Amino acid sequence: MPKKAISHALWLLLLWLGGRGLPATAQAPVVGLGWAKNNVNGAVFRKNSVVTQGQAQYTAYYDSVGYVVLAKRRLPAGPWQVQRTQYQGNVKDAHNIISLMVDGAGYVHLSFDHHGNPLRYCRGTAPGALTMGALQPMTGQQEQNVTYPEFHRFPGGDLLFLYRDGSSGNGNLVLNRYSVKTQRWTRLHTVLIDGEGQRNAYWQACLDARGTIHLSWVWRESPDVASNHDMAYARSLDGGRTWQKSTGEPYRLPITEKTAEYAARIPQGSELINQTSITADAAGQPYIATYWRPAGTQVPQYQLIYLRNKAWQTAQVTHRTTPFSLSGAGTKKIPISRPQVVVSEQRGRRTVCVLFRDSERQDRASVAQCTDLQKNTWQLSDLSPTPLGSWEPSYDTERWKQAGILSLFVQRTGQGDGETLEAVPPQPVSILDWQPAAPKVK
Repeated sequence: MPKKAISHALWLLLLWLGGRGLPATAQAPVVGLGWAKNNVNGAVFRKNSVVTQGQAQYTAYYDSVGYVVLAKRRLPAGPWQVQRTQYQGNVKDAHNIISLMVDGAGYVHLSFDHHGNPLRYCRGTAPGALTMGALQPMTGQQEQNVTYPEFHRFPGGDLLFLYRDGSSGNGNLVLNRYSVKTQRWTRLHTVLIDGEGQRNAYWQACLDARGTIHLSWVWRESPDVASNHDMAYARSLDGGRTWQKSTGEPYRLPITEKTAEYAARIPQGSELINQTSITADAAGQPYIATYWRPAGTQVPQYQLIYLRNKAWQTAQVTHRTTPFSLSGAGTKKIPISRPQVVVSEQRGRRTVCVLFRDSERQDRASVAQCTDLQKNTWQLSDLSPTPLGSWEPSYDTERWKQAGILSLFVQRTGQGDGETLEAVPPQPVSILDWQPAAPKVK
């Protein structure tokens, strides 16, 4: 057997073992070298860093001098085709991430380089192309003070786009929808969640297999991260036009602090992090992963908030021992990452998986798995063999929905406190594929 075939077979075997609770000790094939002096390539709120459409998988990252690079491969393990675009971003600000999506017609959509500045959005020149067209507006309204651009794809191929209009402690959530048929964007909501000039919502969103939009958020009263509080929830069954609580009660829009449904009440000063993740199971029930410091302790723990029997529940995922504080402004250097959550359903059994990085596990990509939330027993394992610095997990939402395979964007990164940099040279970008094992039927 040729050496290349042996290497690929070994890689697949190790991934197979990794999906069964054993560490995945091989590195995924390298896409290219990416900027690594901060976590702009590795931030958790990249929606998406990797995305699949049909048999093609795409990824995007900033290279060593801040150019946006696009790459594409044929699944499951074709070679990467890499294209540096004409666009650069301010990579010294870790907020200025690249968000990537591919619509149902095969066009790549990119939005990048935002932290309270005008919208930067472009589209591929043809279906499947890695060449990008000129920067263009979406609707032309409320596009001068953009942060946290985020794409999602509806089951029919149309796109949803979310972003913050405003600033930390004083901002509103904007929603747009893209039609594959007309190739145009329209405004759904200029102010879906209203901070009323006193606060802003830091959200996490997902589209489930049925096309329901799930949205949860914490409120922040000021630029100080310590002012994060509470976890609110809303959903839309009609593509984002109308919104309701988990009970089905309609919201009167915009949603405010007083009218929001609360999945968990968490006071300010609890080291509650913002911008984490939400998912839903096959029945459309939401799961929110985050972390905060339980009352009476100094150690933040990963937490899962989920809906069961029409009531919100909270489960502590970890039993960490290292305290830390989130007080202050800007991107923080934190010993743990913000988490991602996915739900695997195989053989009629459900497994909740929380993905994270923790200095207590040598900063590797790690996963906590639970097959019975009533028992709340979590099994922890590592997916990467080496430390990843300040990396946070982001993944291919569309491949997960279609095939139950988790394609993680992986790159070792630095991150100085308060938007400072670390002297980390460009690091390899790779996509690590992992699949949870099917739960044993008893």
